[in-house]
Amino acid sequence: MINVMIADDQELIRESLKIVLDQNEDMQVTALAENGRQLMDILATQQPEIILMDVRMPELDGVQATREVKMHYPEVKIIILTTFDDDEYVFNALKYGASGYLLKGVSVPDLTAAIRTVVSGGAMINPGIVTKVVKFFNQMARQEIPVEVDESGVDELSKTERNIAHLVGRGRSNREIAEELRLSEGTVRNGLSSALSKLQLRDRTQLAIWAVQTGLAAELAES
Repeated sequence: MINVMIADDQELIRESLKIVLDQNEDMQVTALAENGRQLMDILATQQPEIILMDVRMPELDGVQATREVKMHYPEVKIIILTTFDDDEYVFNALKYGASGYLLKGVSVPDLTAAIRTVVSGGAMINPGIVTKVVKFFNQMARQEIPVEVDESGVDELSKTERNIAHLVGRGRSNREIAEELRLSEGTVRNGLSSALSKLQLRDRTQLAIWAVQTGLAAELAES
C-alpha cells in the first residue's frame, strides 16, 4: 500500500485528490496539510512514501517545504503538483530533491501512474516543462560545483547504463527512456540504480548534471 500525504492550501483540491486517490486499491491518503509548516508537524509523527506538494502555500511554501522534507526525511518522495510552471519553481523544486513536477491539469490516470513511478524510484515530469528541466540540468552543470564520481565506476558502466544516463540528462522520465531504448521500465529502474551505485551518486539529478558536464548527455552510446 502506498501511503500518500497531500499538502495544498485549497481545501477543495485536498479533499478531491483524497477521494480520487483512495479509489485505488494500492493507495491511501494518510494525512492532509494546508501549508508546509503543518506538513512538517505531521511528518514528525508519521512519514508517508510520497507527498503531493503544492507550490504556493502560506507560512512555508512548497519549494521550501520540499527542502525541509528532504533534509529531515530523505526517504520520502515528493511530487510537486501545481498550476505554476515558472522556471524558478521548477529549478528549485528539483534542486531540493523533488522527484516529480506535474501541472494540475494532469489526468487522474497519469497522476496515479506518476505516483507509482516515483515511489518505485523513477521520476515524472510534465511533458510541457521537459525543456525547462533540460535547461535546469545545463544551468546546474555550468554553475554548481562539479559533481564528483567514482572514476573507476565510469569505466564499469554498461552501454545500457550509459544510454540511460544520457537520457536522464535530457530530462526523460523512466517511461520515456524505456520506450526510446526499447526496454522495460523495470530494466530502466535497475539500470539507473546500478549506474548511481557505480558512480556513487545520490540521485538522478546528480546523474543528469554529471551527464551534461561530461558530454554524455549529448549522444547515445554506440552499439
